[in-house]
Amino acid sequence: MRSVYLVRHAMPDIPIGARWCIGHTDLPLGTVGRMQAALLPFVPILPGKPVFCSYLSRAVDTARPLCPEPMIREGLEEQDMGVWDGLSFDEIMVRYPELYAAREKDPAIWPEDAEDMVSVGRRMRAALRRCLDETEGDIVVVSHKSAIDSITGQRKKLLHTSISRVSWDGTELTPQEVGQLPHPDLTEEVCMAVLRAAGTPEQVIAHCRAVCEEALRLADRLPAGETAPDRGLLYAATLLHDVARTEPSHAETGAAWVRALGYPEVAGVIARHHDFDGGSLDEAALLFLADKYVRGTERVSLEERFAASAGRCTDEEARAAHERRFQTAKRLEKRIISG
Repeated sequence: MRSVYLVRHAMPDIPIGARWCIGHTDLPLGTVGRMQAALLPFVPILPGKPVFCSYLSRAVDTARPLCPEPMIREGLEEQDMGVWDGLSFDEIMVRYPELYAAREKDPAIWPEDAEDMVSVGRRMRAALRRCLDETEGDIVVVSHKSAIDSITGQRKKLLHTSISRVSWDGTELTPQEVGQLPHPDLTEEVCMAVLRAAGTPEQVIAHCRAVCEEALRLADRLPAGETAPDRGLLYAATLLHDVARTEPSHAETGAAWVRALGYPEVAGVIARHHDFDGGSLDEAALLFLADKYVRGTERVSLEERFAASAGRCTDEEARAAHERRFQTAKRLEKRIISG
């Protein structure tokens, strides 16, 4: 019995939470998609197997972290959505309101020129059989939601990079598990892969490493009676805290990216690292203070760090926020270091 691991491609270059109909429309991966794809080599069931994918770039680019030259095969592509293909669902609701409303009640109704699911299933099965004929043992196939649904027989919500497994007995493809999300532990190796996939500059990555070391030292100095932090959570959040450093509102953006990877607790710590809102000496407090102690990769005092950044405050609101962060950092310093 052989297994086919069907991986849905990572998130294409559309805003997080946006809904688009992009069957044959060829969009590349966005930043979140590249980060999602970077996790796949750390899922134990996937590496070392032959990797196939559709010709659409979002599938090819998802496959490449597993195999630099995945085998591209016709028949593995997404369903052609006809006149809806390439449109956002907001546009579809405006341009095709009656059809949209009808399809909400009956998903078997398709837009003009769309490929029906029977046809998708037929060419998808034929393509998978050809992939199996070319190889021995288990294989990985990076494909698309409707294409995978045509094999599993389900129309459930299939998240980006989710993994479904079907068995092959030489005659039939039989669904086993559907839509399992990759969730490797955020070790240093995994975090470095995610940072580089996001395009985080190397000097920022070096800063993240230095902040991580400082945060772990602070954790070791917590006064007696303080709740010990989750060191795994602290480690991952500090390494990833500036993943979106080159973006506006980098703390919120980075948190949104990491949340989209499936790590909401880590995202919650990252969201608070730039402007800590007080409270307990938790992982966010340690990250906030450690980040204020590190300028680049150099350990400095709070006074040095805040003096260096004061010049970037160009109006009264920014100066007030800067002073608020400084006073918060001083209070945390007193609680942790002075006890």
